[in-house]
Amino acid sequence: MQPVRVKDIAYLQDSALLFAALRDLPEAIWLDSGKPRSLQGCFDIISACPDQLLETRGKVTTVTDAGGSRSTTEDPFQLATQLLQPLLDIEPCAEIPFVGGLLGYFGYDLGRSVVDIPNIAATVADLPDMRVGRYLWSLVVNHEARRSQLIFHPLCPVSVETEISERLASISDRHLTSGQKFKLTSPFKPTLCKDDYRQSIATIKNYIASGDCYQTNFTQHLSAQYQGDLWLAYLALREATPAPYGAFWQWSEQAILSISPERFIKTDIEQDQICVESKPIKGTILRGSSVEEDQENAIQLVNSSKDRAENLMIVDLLRNDLGKNCEPGSIRVPKLFSLESFPNVHHLVSTVNGVLRSDRSAIDLLRDSFPGGSITGAPKKRAMEIIEELEPVRRSVYCGSIGYISASRRMDTNIAIRTMVADGTSIHCWGGGGIVADSEADAEYEESMNKIRALLNCLEAL
Repeated sequence: MQPVRVKDIAYLQDSALLFAALRDLPEAIWLDSGKPRSLQGCFDIISACPDQLLETRGKVTTVTDAGGSRSTTEDPFQLATQLLQPLLDIEPCAEIPFVGGLLGYFGYDLGRSVVDIPNIAATVADLPDMRVGRYLWSLVVNHEARRSQLIFHPLCPVSVETEISERLASISDRHLTSGQKFKLTSPFKPTLCKDDYRQSIATIKNYIASGDCYQTNFTQHLSAQYQGDLWLAYLALREATPAPYGAFWQWSEQAILSISPERFIKTDIEQDQICVESKPIKGTILRGSSVEEDQENAIQLVNSSKDRAENLMIVDLLRNDLGKNCEPGSIRVPKLFSLESFPNVHHLVSTVNGVLRSDRSAIDLLRDSFPGGSITGAPKKRAMEIIEELEPVRRSVYCGSIGYISASRRMDTNIAIRTMVADGTSIHCWGGGGIVADSEADAEYEESMNKIRALLNCLEAL
């Protein structure tokens, strides 16, 4: 086993300046904790210059490296496993989440490789279903320890280490806002009109009454035209609605701007065991305009039998999904219906834990739980079939997962909600929620908009 190379650099409360100094490098990516304004979150992870890249569209994955590219129809999760495998022979690295490995996203539509559903919905954002790079270095910022470290995998070329170190030795505020001012050239417009939304909710409730499903997560899509630097758009979004599982990744004219409050799956090493955690969100209410109203809203959410029922259904689904790869009897739910507060909304969040089997990997766990139950419904396959029938456009990255899988066998991925994708001319946004038997269409419509209204208003005001 070989050691990774670790170098301390000056700690900054806001990692935006660090990423700004590196963002022009190929495939620069930032997993963003939302600090210093986010109430949750701990680590920022920044990297660039992957030596290999996977891009999946439908059943075909393109593998790109220094020697060129090739196409294959192999299982994309298996390809990700093969990409990570050569990096695993390293010495243990305590308390460092990412020491080189995979960074990127697994889009919602990659779920078609796991769950067999029809292909009905139209494509509006032409991003790959999966896009994952193999990164041999990282800048890890631990906000709890107030420490920043450069981590270089043994396979990372010394030339890359030298360039990264030199760039970070001369950080300047001028990097932060350089670029063409971002602005929308049209307002956000929904794909579904409100009457069609109501009809879709009625159809879902009919399916529930017929016994097809217990809950279906239904989302609506909006898009707008834009021009300018998407980096500046992301800075504005994270300032308006900081969240612990954010991400920014731009390549060519395409980009992901994620302000996600939800963790999908995390794996960590504790006492020679790989411990698993998922934190599904089900239940949302707006923050109040006064302290009294805010407290009343929070109490209303905590006591909502409908929201608690939605949350419990997804907890049961996740217990089953995680159990496919965890030690029998290890699944626990230490927190059920906990209140977590964000700048614009309160959420009900539960925690599901387990211990990964010794013969299974983090990627096995991700694949067999994908896509996350909180954004499909239950049972998962039937809920996804209903989603495909009723949502007019594909979800793209939205409702997939963005995150890292480290050579140290650690993983952390979000549920890509509050996530926008850009394709060069249009920026796309989705909002949704779980539909159950006693859902009211107009209330669900408002809840879905409340979740993303702060994002829409933020960009429309630029």
